[in-house]
Amino acid sequence: MGNQGCLAKINRLAPSDKVCILSCGISTGLGATLNVAKPKKESSVAVFGLEAVGLAAAEGATISGASQIIGIDRNPKRFEEAKKFGVNEFVNRKDHDKPVQEVIAEMTNGGVDRSIECTGNINAMISAFECVHDVCFLDYSSYTF
Repeated sequence: MGNQGCLAKINRLAPSDKVCILSCGISTGLGATLNVAKPKKESSVAVFGLEAVGLAAAEGATISGASQIIGIDRNPKRFEEAKKFGVNEFVNRKDHDKPVQEVIAEMTNGGVDRSIECTGNINAMISAFECVHDVCFLDYSSYTF
């Protein structure tokens, strides 16, 4: 049983080997990249989290023509799959003794043009915000997250 709003009619002539269901993660990651972040051609993009939403975000960056797509994830097994979606550089925060945003700033000569956070982790959100160049930093150390 399901809600009829979750159903889609598929034309009988559509080849069954070409029709598939895409989860909400695809539209979330792809949509966030193409409709909100809107990376420009030849730009740099950091994608935090390389599961379904992050891979879709990376695909959106690829479609947009970004030339440097950095995937950030603490699971190195995800890096190989991410290459198929256009990720061409990888950062595993566990491999560094400094914050990820500093690593990315060094890799990009000051930070990326766009950043997409796909983990839901507050620390990743802060890193994603701070790794973009031309960002005004505020003191949030007195706040409890």
